[in-house]
Amino acid sequence: MTHQSHDILKILILHGPNLNMLGSRDPKLYGRLTLDKLNKKIREKAKELNVTVKIHQFNSEEKIITTLHRQRKICDGVIINPAAFTHYSFAIRDAIELIKIPVVEVHLSNIYKRENFRKISVTKDVCIHQIYGKKENSYLEGLEYLVGYLNG
Repeated sequence: MTHQSHDILKILILHGPNLNMLGSRDPKLYGRLTLDKLNKKIREKAKELNVTVKIHQFNSEEKIITTLHRQRKICDGVIINPAAFTHYSFAIRDAIELIKIPVVEVHLSNIYKRENFRKISVTKDVCIHQIYGKKENSYLEGLEYLVGYLNG
C-alpha cells in the first residue's frame, strides 16, 4: 500500500488494558517508563517521522473496538498493544480485520517467553507485522515499520 506523500500520515496508537499502570509493573518485563513517558517517546518518534499520532489507552475491550471502528476512515494505520486481549479477544481480532487499514501489533515483553497462554496471539494474523520484547522500542520500531509500509 502506498500513501500520497503530500498528506501527513495519521497513526492511531492503542494501548490495551493495564498499560496505564506502566512504571508500577515488573520492570524486567515492561521497562521502567510510565505510560506518559512512553507516549512522549512515541510523539517524539512521530515528529521525527513527520506523522501525527492519536494515542488512547483503554482497559475496556468495547472502547478499543469502538475506537478502531470510528478511526478507520480518519487514520492511515494503527499501532496496537492489545495486552491481555491479545490472547483471547476474537472481537478485537475481527475489528482489526474489518477496518481494512494496516495494523501493527506490539508488545513490551516477549510474549513467547512467558506463560503458555501468553504465547498465543489471536490478533497477529490480521496485523501486517508483530514486534515484541523490546520494551518501549517495540512501539518505536512499530511506528517506523508502519510508516515505511504506508509510504511504500
